[in-house]
Amino acid sequence: MRKHSANRPEEPLKLREQAYVGYTNSLLAREILPGQFITQRELVEITGLPLGAIRELIPRLEAEGLIKTVPQRGMQVPQVDLNLVHNAFQFRIFLEQAAVEQFTREASDTLINTLQSRHEDIIERVSQGEEDSVLEDAQATDLALHETIIDHLHNDIISNAYRVNFIKIRLIRQNETRLNSSMVMPAMREHMSIIEALQRRDAQAAVQAMVHHIETARKRAVGI
Repeated sequence: MRKHSANRPEEPLKLREQAYVGYTNSLLAREILPGQFITQRELVEITGLPLGAIRELIPRLEAEGLIKTVPQRGMQVPQVDLNLVHNAFQFRIFLEQAAVEQFTREASDTLINTLQSRHEDIIERVSQGEEDSVLEDAQATDLALHETIIDHLHNDIISNAYRVNFIKIRLIRQNETRLNSSMVMPAMREHMSIIEALQRRDAQAAVQAMVHHIETARKRAVGI
């Protein structure tokens, strides 16, 4: 009798996850462009994964709005337009203002102080003249604040939805929605306003600071 490997049921799942990561990384690296039509075979070449994994990936990408099937034309990467900007940033505000309100009430002093220390380190390095060398750490610190607040809800559905939406925001005029050296200090100061409200346990001020921060990013994305 043929024996089945105990690991075999996990293998398709791992391949699907690898395909998903490969696709999203290619989007963010602009190897796949917004509005581009693409075939399953091309996705195989880009991700280096088998056709079966790609076929199983497509329904997830469609459900998350990261690809759509156009009749008689094939699969298309989402177009970046004002509608996407509006929807993505509105959804982000909807999630983050509720999350930061709860975080203000429930997060430990230790966690809040850790966020503060990371931001103060970036601000100090920028003040001392670091530019390109601090950029990667600043981007990680920026993302860590938002993901920490979202993940503190302990809700996988919300956390996953946030990360999918974040991919869409990264697609929106990518250069403008990612930190560059001239934006590091303003972004860190906006974050410090949020953190200071967290330390005071002032939920209303934390929500206002978060909404202001996201609106500033939205305006930058559309060139206002």
